[in-house]
Amino acid sequence: MALLDDVRQVILEPRTIASTAAVLATVWLLHFLLRRDAERAVEFTVPTPEQCKPDWQGKVLAEPAIKVSGSTAIQCYAPATGQLLGIVNPVTPDGIDRLVAKATAAQAEWAKTTFAQRRRVLKTLLKFVLDKQDELVRAACLDSGKTRVDALFGEVLVTVEKLKWTIDHGEKALSAEQRPRNLLMFYKQNEVRYEPSGVVAACVSWNYPFHNLMGPIISALFSGNAIVVKNSEQTAWSSAYYASIARSALAACGHDPEIVHAFSCWPQTAPYFTSHPGISHLTFIGSRPVAHEVAKGAAKVLTPLCVELGGKDAAIVLDDPAGKSESEGEMHRVASIIMRGVFQSAGQNCIGIERVIAMPQAYGRLVGLLEPRIKGMRVGSDLNDDGVDMGAMISPASFIRLERMIAEAVAQGAKLLVGGHRYEHPTHRSGHYFEPTLLADVTSKMRIAQEEIFAPVCVLMRAETVAAAIGITNSTPYGLGCSVFGPTSSYDARLQLTAVTREVKTGMVAVNDFAVFYAVQLPFGGVRGSGYGRFAGEEGLRGLCNMKSVCTDRWPGLIKTAIPSKLDYPMQAGAWEMGKGVVEVGYGESWKRRISGLRRMAGI
Repeated sequence: MALLDDVRQVILEPRTIASTAAVLATVWLLHFLLRRDAERAVEFTVPTPEQCKPDWQGKVLAEPAIKVSGSTAIQCYAPATGQLLGIVNPVTPDGIDRLVAKATAAQAEWAKTTFAQRRRVLKTLLKFVLDKQDELVRAACLDSGKTRVDALFGEVLVTVEKLKWTIDHGEKALSAEQRPRNLLMFYKQNEVRYEPSGVVAACVSWNYPFHNLMGPIISALFSGNAIVVKNSEQTAWSSAYYASIARSALAACGHDPEIVHAFSCWPQTAPYFTSHPGISHLTFIGSRPVAHEVAKGAAKVLTPLCVELGGKDAAIVLDDPAGKSESEGEMHRVASIIMRGVFQSAGQNCIGIERVIAMPQAYGRLVGLLEPRIKGMRVGSDLNDDGVDMGAMISPASFIRLERMIAEAVAQGAKLLVGGHRYEHPTHRSGHYFEPTLLADVTSKMRIAQEEIFAPVCVLMRAETVAAAIGITNSTPYGLGCSVFGPTSSYDARLQLTAVTREVKTGMVAVNDFAVFYAVQLPFGGVRGSGYGRFAGEEGLRGLCNMKSVCTDRWPGLIKTAIPSKLDYPMQAGAWEMGKGVVEVGYGESWKRRISGLRRMAGI
């Protein structure tokens, strides 16, 4: 007892407590600093393309096109001005084989890396992106025609969000999960592990050349996979530059850059890639007709797919159920969000607002707010002109179809209030521009309300009731995202907002906002004609992994599975009754049933 008292006195003595606390604090600080240093971002450089320099002046093509007669090369040009950016050689099937082989060899070592090592690569990328925003944005604007603000939010912001989310939460998402036990298996330890799949692949669209390329790369790297990306031939020039950044970040951190590859090819070569047996998972972002061919190719080798096919997203604007009018400030806020949702990247946005469905009171106010703003929009090349609100479209291929759909809707009763035609820029005659357009009184029967247009066209539709608004929203074959705006000042108002979020058939919904689910890394994807599978968030990371179930003994030295003699082969008399007893003990709905099961097992 005396010794115990002495020990208590030493432990509880104030100076000893302070010393112990100081030691523990020092150990924790050293651990924190060492870990932080091990994950510190590395400085690296990538040559800035000549075209990204402010004083660059490229040759203006008279009739710009990516396909040149008599050549297999991809001609890259700026859709806002027609300036030649360069030539990219498309990859052949043999080239695809070589890329997959290199990625496969590099992935074997990359799979052994720790989460800390992977975080270091992503932190290195994050710092580079933040340091080089001007160059990255300029490249995206040159290759896709969008404005700098559109590129800043649609390319840079969402990419650094994905990087930061993965750095902060990726390890938790991919750590082994403990799963429940049952009565019969009480002595087992059950877990699910998320292990690298190998070489994953992505086929990405041109509308966000930086983000669509980097997003799959970020997820692949953190999940321990190598990746091969087929970027769009429409943005082959910038994609080569962006891929070199990811490869350089890996090399700067001491890893094999062959973990990441990106290439361009013509459509006839793509099926060879999508059916390649060396690929363990494929993410496809694009159109529905192409998705059918991708799915056929992947099915040949049973490659799992995540398919995102765009949509016909609606912005639903509800009236107050009590008949009260929303304030002018709130309606202006809603109108501003609709403008951004419709016209960002000249409407070439898979989750862009393709339909505005408004109830009677909101409908009239929105027409009055939107019409003058759309009329006042300035179109041009943001890198060359002052005061540009909207940039060019990627190509003029859709212009005839757009003009016909708008004219057809007008013939069926719609009102063309603004725009509706291709726009010949007075300075950039070789640029691909379409007028910002406002089309009112559109109904669900019109083709423009059913087919994805991917263009700067604001389609206004009237709904007399909340149920009608939901019905119009669900009337298309698509189901990607949705926005719903409405008052929140009363219980009934909040209830109708909740009803809409529950009843619209989409993969994502933003309440009193637009597309914010993408800015917080919620799982991204749709239903019905908008595809299946999810990328982003925990689900996106896990989808790139082999989900392995592992069951082990909790106390291997004490208890393990043993087959009772009656059930052991060759089985003895009474095996049936004992088997029934096992089932009843494990799963009986009452204690009476379980006791009966015990009696069966005992042969009583």
